[in-house]
Amino acid sequence: MHIEPGLVDAAKIPLSYATAAASLGLAGKTALAGMTRLSGVLAFAARAAMSTVITFACFEVLPHAPVGVSEVHLILGTTLLLLFGVGPAAVGLALGLLVQGLFFAPFDLPQYGMNITTLLVPLFAMSALAKRIIPADTAYTDVGYGQVLKLSLAFQGGIIAWVAFWSIYGQGFGAANLSSIGSFAAAYATVIAVEPLVDLAVLAGAKWMARLKDTGLFHARLYNAA
Repeated sequence: MHIEPGLVDAAKIPLSYATAAASLGLAGKTALAGMTRLSGVLAFAARAAMSTVITFACFEVLPHAPVGVSEVHLILGTTLLLLFGVGPAAVGLALGLLVQGLFFAPFDLPQYGMNITTLLVPLFAMSALAKRIIPADTAYTDVGYGQVLKLSLAFQGGIIAWVAFWSIYGQGFGAANLSSIGSFAAAYATVIAVEPLVDLAVLAGAKWMARLKDTGLFHARLYNAA
């Protein structure tokens, strides 16, 4: 979902600074809420680090392809949320994307504000949805296909919507641009089909690691009801 260089020209990019600042500010507020004690800080740091590594792998290691106005990546946002919680997932997405830009794709750094907004806003929306569709007496390891599909639709659909917004903001409503947006959306829909299966496989694996539930390496809801 990288916003390609030149899609939004320099005169319009300042809007992305504002949206990114708001997104990162909310991420910071969410992070601080889970770090009231030293043990909480260490556990949060561990989860954020693992989320960062997974995010980096999604962007730089896993196969990806340019389609239309952007690139199609398997971004495991739902997996990060369920395993680590919204705060560590947000930090991991922000840092993973930054590491990739600094060391492997410096041409993406001017678009960092747009890219991070495109990731974090859908993440927060998905987190809010999870609170509504997953009963309080259900641990995340016990969620079903329908629930993870709805979460994936919220996250990946949000990414498609933001990519479309940045493309139209930068290039307008021309037929060629709209066609490129459509091509990207159609290709990215495959991620929505695949991600829930990955989520369920990861959650099934998490059940085998239940002995780690008290280590702080995973979100408390992964193994416990609210």
